Formats: sequence, C-alpha cells, structure tokens
Amino acid sequence: MLSAPAPAPAPAQPAAPTAAELLDFVRSIAADPEKVAQLALDPLDRTWIRLEGPGGAEAWLLGWPPGTETGWHDHGGSYGAFVTAGGELTEESLAVPLPSEGWRSLELAEGLDRTRALPAGKGRAFGRNHVHQVVNRSAERHAISVHAYYPPLPLIRRYLRDDRTLRLDVVEHPETW
Repeated sequence: MLSAPAPAPAPAQPAAPTAAELLDFVRSIAADPEKVAQLALDPLDRTWIRLEGPGGAEAWLLGWPPGTETGWHDHGGSYGAFVTAGGELTEESLAVPLPSEGWRSLELAEGLDRTRALPAGKGRAFGRNHVHQVVNRSAERHAISVHAYYPPLPLIRRYLRDDRTLRLDVVEHPETW
C-alpha cells in the first residue's frame, strides 16, 4: 500500500529585523539616488511611497515640504529607524521611554526634551515606546526621509503638547493612512 506524500513544510517566517538592521536598511535606501528620485514632491503636502522592508518590516520613503511636521506621536509599540535622504529634518523627542498604554495625560519632568538635527545621511533607531515629532524647519527646501518599523505599525497615537504636559489626542489605525 502506498502512503500519501508528506505535506510540504510551511515556508519559514523571516526573522524579525533588529533595530540595527532597520537602520542599515533605511541608510541603504537613503543612499540610493535612483530610489529616492522615485518620490514625487508636492509643494504643500507630504508625499510617500510604501517600500518593502526587511523581514516583513513596514517601510516608507517620505517627502516633506518646507515647514511641515508630524506632530507628537508614537508608533503603537513598534520599534524602528529613520534617515534623512535629502534636506534636513529635526527630531524633537523625550529622553525617557513613555508607557504606550494606560494614560491620557502626563506631566513631563524638566530636562527630558532632546532635539537632533538630522541632515542628509543622518538618522537614528528608536525603541517601542518612543514619543517624538519630526519637523522640516526649512522655509525653502523639501526634505526626504526613509522610515522602517517592526512590527508593521498597528496604530499611531498622536499627542498634544502644552509645555510640560503631553495629552493623548487621537489614535489612528492603518486603514486611515
């Protein structure tokens, strides 16, 4: 009697990329002029192209018109990395990871604010509970950046900042992006 052939093994899931691997990935895209040139720039609105990130990561190439910003936000528990590919961006962040859930308003201690100028070729990796905003402070020049997140963004929490108080404003889900 013949037996049925054994089922094919399930395809291996890619290993989760590390934050360092995400940073290497965004640096490589930012350094590729042909990939960066694929992004159409709009004079008033941010533009983007979704990219295939390493190991199932979500990745984006973003265009920033002069004066645009993200507002304060987190990445819903995902970690990630970003690099400026053209122009210059400024990241304003908090020097302490904040809990991602269980609060609506926090009074921030003095000395937590950090500001990083990120000219072309510069970027950073960040952890799961990172709260920041990214700004193109130029009045004349677009900026372009590359971002990657793992796991893919389940949501983004947006915050309002009033001096030392950070308040949860809205939670956005992927279907609204």
